[in-house]
Amino acid sequence: MKVLKFGGTSVGSIDSIKQVINIIKSEKNPAKTVVVVSAFSGVTDQLIEVSQLAEIGSEIYLEMLKGIENRHIQAVKELINPKNQSGLVANFKVMFNELEDVLHGVFLLKELSAKSLDYVASFGERLSSLIITDAFIGAGIETSLVDARHQIRTDRTFNNARVNVAVTEANIQAYYKKNKNLTVVPGFIASTDRGEVTTLGRGGSDYTAAIYAAALNAKVLEIWTDVDGVLTANPKVVRRAIPIPQLSYDEAMELSYFGAKVIYPPTIQPALDRGIPIVIKNTFNASAPGTRITAEAPMGEAPVKGITSISNISLLTISGSGMVGISGTSMRFFGALGRNKISVILISQASSEHSITIAVTDKESERAKLAIEEEFEYELQSGKIDPIAIEQKQSIVAIVGQNMRNTPGIAGKLFSVLGRNGINIRAIAQGTSELNISFVIDKQDESKALNVIHESFFLSNTKVAHIYLIGVGLVGKTLVKQILKQQAYLKDKLGLELRLAAVSNSKKMAFDAEGITWEDIANVLEQSKQKADIDKFAKEVVNLNLRNGIMVDCTADDVVGTSYKAFLEHSIAVVTPNKVAASGPYALYAELNRVAQKRGARWLYETNVGAGLPVLSTLSDLVKSGDQIHRIEAVLSGTMNFIFNTVSAKMPFSNTVKEAKVQGYTEPDPRIDLSGKDVARKILILAREAGYKLEFDEVEIVNFLPGKVFKTKDIESLWTALEAYDAEFDVLRTRIEKEKKKLRLVASFDGKAAKVELREFTQDHPFYNLEGSDSIVLFYTDRYHKNPLVVKGAGAGAEVTAAGVFADIIRLRN
Repeated sequence: MKVLKFGGTSVGSIDSIKQVINIIKSEKNPAKTVVVVSAFSGVTDQLIEVSQLAEIGSEIYLEMLKGIENRHIQAVKELINPKNQSGLVANFKVMFNELEDVLHGVFLLKELSAKSLDYVASFGERLSSLIITDAFIGAGIETSLVDARHQIRTDRTFNNARVNVAVTEANIQAYYKKNKNLTVVPGFIASTDRGEVTTLGRGGSDYTAAIYAAALNAKVLEIWTDVDGVLTANPKVVRRAIPIPQLSYDEAMELSYFGAKVIYPPTIQPALDRGIPIVIKNTFNASAPGTRITAEAPMGEAPVKGITSISNISLLTISGSGMVGISGTSMRFFGALGRNKISVILISQASSEHSITIAVTDKESERAKLAIEEEFEYELQSGKIDPIAIEQKQSIVAIVGQNMRNTPGIAGKLFSVLGRNGINIRAIAQGTSELNISFVIDKQDESKALNVIHESFFLSNTKVAHIYLIGVGLVGKTLVKQILKQQAYLKDKLGLELRLAAVSNSKKMAFDAEGITWEDIANVLEQSKQKADIDKFAKEVVNLNLRNGIMVDCTADDVVGTSYKAFLEHSIAVVTPNKVAASGPYALYAELNRVAQKRGARWLYETNVGAGLPVLSTLSDLVKSGDQIHRIEAVLSGTMNFIFNTVSAKMPFSNTVKEAKVQGYTEPDPRIDLSGKDVARKILILAREAGYKLEFDEVEIVNFLPGKVFKTKDIESLWTALEAYDAEFDVLRTRIEKEKKKLRLVASFDGKAAKVELREFTQDHPFYNLEGSDSIVLFYTDRYHKNPLVVKGAGAGAEVTAAGVFADIIRLRN
């Protein structure tokens, strides 16, 4: 024998019922098949609502009842041959008249007993089974309808009746000794010895199917639903959840207990007791293999099979010195909860016996707290036990897998990935069987936790990084182009998907947790009604609470540059070419590094000094490996290098600066480059990264331009001031050319003082041969004291700067 159960979504529409018919037609031995059906999708809830409306005297119940009747009659018209419709419609009319009479009684008495509610709720399965039986017959399938009320015998616990297994199995076995056809059985419903209608509670149709499978010793129980089996996580929360091919009974029970919706543990117990395999299949994708649940899962499979969660949980903690060494405390604690019928979902107890923490539903939390306070009234008043602590709006997350017990490092990997994403764990529980590890977190972190865990254990070669981009000017636009070009490569070769979740320019900002299309940034910002505001931007990003978050600042803005703490505090990494934070007050620099380290976030600013050159990473490697930095000499302005390499008799100094701005080499305000302040910031950052505490005003800047250049009120007046200086600079340029030298704006640090000045170099110096916008850094250290370690290459321009930012983003993949 084989038992197939089709849930509400599987019989929720005409098309889905036709799909069920196709599935049954494909059965090799239909005569040995039992089909258990639920009510049409949503009908049971509607019948309960109709009953409740009648109880409060609302005549709306009549309209709803008519709607239910019309839905079923319409199904008859669409599924059943017109020649055979009249008998079924007439039967429905009788049934609905009967139902209306009962509800009218409820309406008049303003009373809805559990018994009456069971009677009304039973009509969902009774109606659907009649239609599906006739639809099978019309499709050429020899079918008999079995009324489960005549076979499943229960006690009088209405709404959640207990089954008399011996009598029920005898009834089922007696019937199937005679029956030779496929049978349709309405799920959920049963009856007492008195003939009173009862229902089997939550998951009742699954329970019906399991009862028949056990009684008939079926070779398999198939539960047909609307997903491709039991998934590794809730697909509504984790979009990349995948089907689990095989589970053990224990794994399935654990997943279900902690929130998986596909099966309800108590209802499938009869099948488990007989060792009957259970297969979860998708009605709408019948060819999918589904999930097979058996007594033992094969060894050698993945250690973690699935992740699941329960929301709206409260933690209650009883603690105090008066608990230590006192026998009976736990008994009293759980006894008080048991007497008040409060279900405990999770228990965590310190080995010191100083505290016990439990998880209950939010709805039961206040009642649980009151029960504990009453039980320990004396201890609370005398101070032996601390006031009962309660934390609401929590969630329980559990990872489940039978092979975890044979795999070291699972817990370490789990808690590491949570920590990196700033998810704080409130309580932990793990049984000695190591079948599951469950823990409690804030509800607001539930979605993030499920996704990062799923990526870590099931998609370890693939990660989604959520990008929050500020600044879509020259560097920002170039970065976007580079990302678009490399998207396929990142996904295929590095397993990295960069998803843009927020973007802002100087005027507007936009957010979308599902992702903003990179190509559509300009249009999205244009249509956005949210004005740009860095504080609001940070708050919104934090509220999105997405995993693997990276804030990318492609501006040179002072306000944005000092906002990084708001992101780092929430374990959101920061990547930026903006030098404001790293070259600002030392206190800010140190605080950002402290917060980043504390929160396990990364603050990457490689492009602050050498654009795309690996200057900071090289310096970091030297320091971390124990080398001592004694002196740094560098040409750090690719912009100034371009200017000095380009200026000529035909290209005066002022025009060369204009060209540098057009090429994207200068800061938005070229005076920053010309003043040496940009270089001063860079040498300051290098000194700090080398381990020295230095402030910006301690860097000596020797200007080579007259002061009036820097006092100009705007860019246009700057050009005028530079043109007035062209002749004077040309005298210097002519002399330098005759002496076969080169001008370089040099930054230096000797372990005590930092300086920026214009210097002249002959051909024998490494600084002489710099071309275009190249930069160069010389590190003199314990190891490199005679011949310095040299880092040289393109040091300015949107392409190389964006590439450096891009490299930092990719670096965060690991």
